[in-house]
Amino acid sequence: MPDDTTNAPTEPKPADATEPDAVRARLAATEQELHNYKLKLADFDNARKRMLRDAEVERKYATEPLARDLLAALDNLDRALDAAKRAGDTGPLASGVQATAAQFLDALKRHGITRIECAPGAAFDANRHDAVTQQAGTGFEPGQVVQVLQQGFMIHDRVLRPAAVIVASA
Repeated sequence: MPDDTTNAPTEPKPADATEPDAVRARLAATEQELHNYKLKLADFDNARKRMLRDAEVERKYATEPLARDLLAALDNLDRALDAAKRAGDTGPLASGVQATAAQFLDALKRHGITRIECAPGAAFDANRHDAVTQQAGTGFEPGQVVQVLQQGFMIHDRVLRPAAVIVASA
């Protein structure tokens, strides 16, 4: 005679009361790990972007120290040209100094370094000019540049060296 218990449907075992709690705990831990992973992935992506941005800025302004050193030589060439102009010298020496100064400016321009345009009568800009002194009774409006003592230069969008100027006062 066949055993009735083998073909009879089996009743489900009573579920362990802690099993759903364990599943919920594992699910919460997995969700927390996923959340932490996403945070770390975002941090890594931000760090990578920041590193690329910093490297680009470093490349863009890498010539700054060299440019600062060369500006002193360019200033001396400008002084030599001014002295030659005052003496009325237009000979080959003055022409050579003029050509050398032009070569310096061209080389600097290729690396993003340009002169700050500043002439007597221009408005004083504290971001681009360094007021060495003020002078009254010059025929200029207060706040205008009276004289440029030293040319200023920009490197891309930054001031490399401000122009040293005398400013008109009231």
